[in-house]
Amino acid sequence: MSGDAAGEGVKMRDLAIRDALKEAMSEEMRADESVLLMGEEVGSYNGAYKCSRGMLDEFGAKRVIDTPIAECGFAGVGIGAAMCGLRPIVEFMTYNFSLVAIDQIINTAAKAHLMSAGKLSVPITFRGAGGAAYQLGAQHANSFEHWYAYTPGLKIVCPATPYDMKGLLKSSIRDDDPVCFFESELTYSMKGPVPEGEYTIPLGKADIKKEGSEVTLISWSKNVFLTLEVAKALEEEGISAEVVDLRTLRPLDREAIFTSVAKTHRVVVIQEQHEVASFGAYLSHLISTEIFDELDAPIELVSSLEVPMPYSKSLESVILPSKEKCLEAVYRTLR
Repeated sequence: MSGDAAGEGVKMRDLAIRDALKEAMSEEMRADESVLLMGEEVGSYNGAYKCSRGMLDEFGAKRVIDTPIAECGFAGVGIGAAMCGLRPIVEFMTYNFSLVAIDQIINTAAKAHLMSAGKLSVPITFRGAGGAAYQLGAQHANSFEHWYAYTPGLKIVCPATPYDMKGLLKSSIRDDDPVCFFESELTYSMKGPVPEGEYTIPLGKADIKKEGSEVTLISWSKNVFLTLEVAKALEEEGISAEVVDLRTLRPLDREAIFTSVAKTHRVVVIQEQHEVASFGAYLSHLISTEIFDELDAPIELVSSLEVPMPYSKSLESVILPSKEKCLEAVYRTLR
């Protein structure tokens, strides 16, 4: 089965996100011998978040490769392997650690196809946890998807649900371009319906997680769950909110965004990034320049405060977007 719907008669089961990711990788490795997994603790430890549990036993140490703590090194090895015809999945324990390899990702993986005049393809998937978790401190709590979305040549995938995680990871592995695939430490145990059979979800296609008519709420990654909480609270007040889950930032489903905004005429973007130079700021620019006449109010943007993430648990909730902050933004745009 291919596409963005499970289809009638397809058996569904509740699956945790970590297991949905494992299924996606394992199925692609069984179907294509050129697919391999590499990263810190992906093998004998079964993955830092147990996303590769049992894969070393099934596929062996030549295809599930434990690497040293050297992101620049193993990202470079993965890129070279991709140029030579393999399809590596490179796991970063967290995307905060990808900064050690950012030159490899941006200056080599993203640009090799262009700089080789199309002779080289780099079918590699970089995946790992992004954004804040609980009390990880300033160096382990950053949302960097907009950094990578800035770079032409990369595809940026930010799913939320187990269904989307599996379908989009399979599509990412099959893609001939380098993909940065963002997960979340806070949602690996979260369960949701996933089909038993084969399916994929195309990159660049957003999903309407909830239909609505009075305000459009746009988000991606784990903040989709916060956005749905906000929509539910609004529904209890008699306010109809539509939730647009972007799922991929590059390529971006502009049509889905514009269609929703043309229906509701009001927009709130909810993101974990800081506001300055953020993807939400780009979305606001895009909407206000492309379909300005459809807007009945200024676009609202809910972001993290402009400070490094503190270790204090009580301060984390002050820094990050919250249901209360999002509701206040919705009330402003409705006024």
